[in-house]
Amino acid sequence: MEPTEYASTLEELKAQVHGARLRAQRASNSELLHLWWRIGRTILDRQAEQGWGAKILTRLASDLRAEFPT
Repeated sequence: MEPTEYASTLEELKAQVHGARLRAQRASNSELLHLWWRIGRTILDRQAEQGWGAKILTRLASDLRAEFPT
């Protein structure tokens, strides 16, 4: 025999898990968006201030990929 209100409690807890996962994904996506913006801003600043060209950007991309593989 199933305890009283078991089904509704299960649904409530499942909704809480789904909500928490969604909020975590949104927070993660927001943080990554800010990260990519800061990276782009840094690169644009270096290009303007120090004349960084394609060779430096290629090296930078390679070094970052090596440090943070997908």
